Amino acid sequence: KVLELSDRFLPMRHEGMWLMKFYAPWCGHCKKLEPIWKHVAQSLTDYPVRVGRIDCTRFSAVASEFSIRGFPTIMFLKGDETYVYEGDRSREDIVAFAHRVMGPPVKDISSEEALDRAKDKSDHFFVYVGSKDARLYEEFVMNAKHFQRDEFMYASTQEFMSKYVSLGQEPAIYVYKDNKFYLYNNNNEDLERGERSIDDQKDTDTDKAIEEQPITIENSSISNWIIRERFPMFAKVTRGKFSQFMATKKLLAIAVLEENKLEKLTPEMEEFKAMLHRLVEQKQDKYRQYFQFGWTGLPDLANSIAMENLEIPSLLVINTTSFHHHLPQDDAGQLTPAAVEIFLDSILAGEAPSYGGSSWMVRLYRSYYEMKTSLADMWRGNPVLTSVLLGLPLGFLSLIFYSVCCGDIMDAEEEEEEGLLHEKND
Repeated sequence: KVLELSDRFLPMRHEGMWLMKFYAPWCGHCKKLEPIWKHVAQSLTDYPVRVGRIDCTRFSAVASEFSIRGFPTIMFLKGDETYVYEGDRSREDIVAFAHRVMGPPVKDISSEEALDRAKDKSDHFFVYVGSKDARLYEEFVMNAKHFQRDEFMYASTQEFMSKYVSLGQEPAIYVYKDNKFYLYNNNNEDLERGERSIDDQKDTDTDKAIEEQPITIENSSISNWIIRERFPMFAKVTRGKFSQFMATKKLLAIAVLEENKLEKLTPEMEEFKAMLHRLVEQKQDKYRQYFQFGWTGLPDLANSIAMENLEIPSLLVINTTSFHHHLPQDDAGQLTPAAVEIFLDSILAGEAPSYGGSSWMVRLYRSYYEMKTSLADMWRGNPVLTSVLLGLPLGFLSLIFYSVCCGDIMDAEEEEEEGLLHEKND
């Protein structure tokens, strides 16, 4: 049950755990979220968390207390801790967010049942294996607190995890995704970041310096690795998570599809999506280090990146570092697995044509394209309202120009008439 709360909630906010929705009755996004919010409450009935909502137009003191700037705003309150939800507004994502923040940042896995529960909650998570006295565990906990809103983080023992992974070192960190455990390799991270020196003595000095300096999120190599490995190999790309996909610093390959109002794909698009997914599974050892694959049912998202209306279905690859993008030369109907592989290999080799970027000319054109697209969407949605919104400013401008121009003409005519009268009098 969703609790309808008032400003009397403020003295109670520190009592227990609350999943709150701050809304306004006139907000269209709030109305769309309403049935989803009821399902969220039903999904959390067996957990010690209360689900509520507050009308911020009636209780402005509550909105001020929590610094609400937009609607709807979703927050999880746990004692003095406040977590703001910034993901997609779906039941599954909101419930997963509540599961992550209601417990400690790092949860223990010590039995098969606990591991199965972790897999049921999410298809990807991170696991620390080894002694909790190690420096690596301290860094892992710090990252777990930082990423708690978005990621599931666990700790286990070498004895238990040896059943599932080949432990070559302890302590160690693994990411579970695509039904496999992948090892975090600190040496590889250092190589990628260019922090290793060829000289062994310099390596030793650098390692000692790193050990002596305090660990922060900014200098944590675990943090960079989590950002790169936080998604399955083939994931759904949405507006709410798009910035996280861009932060991976991998090449982002997206199958551009279009979902209907029921979030379903046509058979043709399902076939294209399945083809790309099979290729990713078959070639994951080849591409996993360089590419993050996914699909989107929102062609407008891909069109705004490409700054053109892409053919559907199609394939778009974004360089998340330079913001250039690549498009295959073949038509969508000719994109076989072999053609896609050739296209991806040409990108890795630096031979594929690139478009876009982050220059000021590109940014200027992108702003023009988005403004044009927004106006077209407004016209399709409500042509009468769009005509009024555009017509009123144009009408005012026309009146101003008319008054200025006509004023000059009238002044000129008056001067001519006065001149004629003077001539007659003379």
